[in-house]
Amino acid sequence: MTDLYARLRTTVLTALRGIVPDLPEEVAARVEVSPARDPAHGDMATNAAMVSAKAARQPPAKIAAALVAFLNEVPEVAEAAAAGPGFVNIRLEPGAFRALLPAILQAGTAYGDSTRGNDQRVNVEYVSANPTGPMHIGHCRGAVVGDALANLLAKAGFDVTKEYYVNDAGAQVTALAWAAYWRYLQAIGTKLSEAEFAAEVPGGLQYRGDYLVPIGAALAAQYGTSLAQPDGGIAAPEQWIDIVRSYTVDAMLAEIRTDLAALGVEQAVFSSERVLAESGAVDAAIDALAAQGLIYEGVLEPPKGKTPDDWEPRPQTLFRSTSFGDDVDRPLRKSDGSNTYFANDIAYHADKVSRGFHALIDVWGADHGGYVKRMEAAVQAVSGGRTRLEVVLCQIVHVMRGGQPVRMSKRAGTYVTLRDLIDEVGRDAVRFTMLTRKADAQMEFDLDQAVAQTRDNPVFYVQYAHARCRSVLRAGGEMFGAAALAEAALAAVPLDSLAAEAELALIRRLAAWPRTVEAAALAREPHRIAFFLYELAGDFHMLWNRGKDDATLRFLQQDRPDETLARLALVAAAALVIRSGLAVMGVEPVEEMR
Repeated sequence: MTDLYARLRTTVLTALRGIVPDLPEEVAARVEVSPARDPAHGDMATNAAMVSAKAARQPPAKIAAALVAFLNEVPEVAEAAAAGPGFVNIRLEPGAFRALLPAILQAGTAYGDSTRGNDQRVNVEYVSANPTGPMHIGHCRGAVVGDALANLLAKAGFDVTKEYYVNDAGAQVTALAWAAYWRYLQAIGTKLSEAEFAAEVPGGLQYRGDYLVPIGAALAAQYGTSLAQPDGGIAAPEQWIDIVRSYTVDAMLAEIRTDLAALGVEQAVFSSERVLAESGAVDAAIDALAAQGLIYEGVLEPPKGKTPDDWEPRPQTLFRSTSFGDDVDRPLRKSDGSNTYFANDIAYHADKVSRGFHALIDVWGADHGGYVKRMEAAVQAVSGGRTRLEVVLCQIVHVMRGGQPVRMSKRAGTYVTLRDLIDEVGRDAVRFTMLTRKADAQMEFDLDQAVAQTRDNPVFYVQYAHARCRSVLRAGGEMFGAAALAEAALAAVPLDSLAAEAELALIRRLAAWPRTVEAAALAREPHRIAFFLYELAGDFHMLWNRGKDDATLRFLQQDRPDETLARLALVAAAALVIRSGLAVMGVEPVEEMR
């Protein structure tokens, strides 16, 4: 077993079941073996005595004493000692850590792969930006978090589908069609001013960015003047609205796909809201809820903060979302009989449920936080409680340069686009930086820091560690030949010489990789991978610097071939784990720094 923490947990559970013969499985599931909070106290600690005391009807200290006695007889345990109110600290023999290196080298980047997900089918839906404009910095964070989370879940043994929900129905898309039509009229030489055109648009002209100019030109090239009045004026909407809307949505979606590809994001499924609505799925979902007695006609209470003068009570078709923990029941149809956005979203999630997923994970912007409870209620209702919905909220990102906010994009007009950001700092810096904070924490994306070659730039710091590893291995290949540096060959070299504290510290970090993968996947927190890699890079750089100060710790020593090969095995293992982590994040490893 390459997961050293899992192996020690198995040992602890074996001991615990001997101490508490009728240990309930739900108690055993709560037993953890984790890194010790203070390295001075050991390598690992377990809560086994604490969590089992009630079931055993024994004080935690008594169980801890029995665990200590058992563990001190285990060959790879150097010392076990009770601590505090029932914890047990465990210090391992250095050989237990050294023995992990051959396993890492043999597994390659698959080291850290887990079966914890048990091939459960999980749908991760992310980005899902309205196709009404270029992707911006807010979409970027959700795209990176969702993509890295999907990669992480796959590494932890889940069967993952990456999905994008295309919001191509409703008033916003109609407003986009009007805006594209304006650019079309411009392309054919209309005499209308923008103000004159805007005065004729229901709700006014909402989308004014230059990104629609090429679409207008393409419409003019394909349709000539047939979509306009003979004088270049506005034709009746029924003459052009469907054509322009479909053409524009397709063009914007193609651009979104291009932007996502530039970010390294490829989603397997693109689901259309319009297709879903036109298929009758929304009415079918409402009928299914009605059959469960979860639909009724009623009048909602006025929203908080409204006065009687502001509020006009109207009978609506309501979903009993309060039956599933929501604050209020939610409207599915308006008083005019049209469906709400929520009704469409219920149909979409019912479609995902029908495809057999065990869990649905949606990555949303934080401004959708108020929508979570109602969607959780809806998924519980349409799935009969068999499928769970989890929502990951991504907070806003502020782009900074020179300590000042960057707000404008020449192309979009009012915000920083994803393409602007990638062009400025590169894909790897964008992806890594977006994962240096927990998704629900606000963050500042410092353009200067993202390209700085310093420890304060996490992507540089980690990639530099990998480049240093590769540099050492290339030099080792020159000393011993390429065959000796093959991972299978390094897995067979003696490792007893790896005894310096800096070397063992690096191996301890490598040992934590499988546990980190599982914990991050179960918590739905891909930022933990960025934190782990930064700490791993720090351990490697520290060992590198120790070699500069102490000649006996240098990686390559002509007069000590056995020690050199052992250190090359350690360096190769570190490089593999860095590559494994970067793959989860969607970041390319760097072979050499220029």
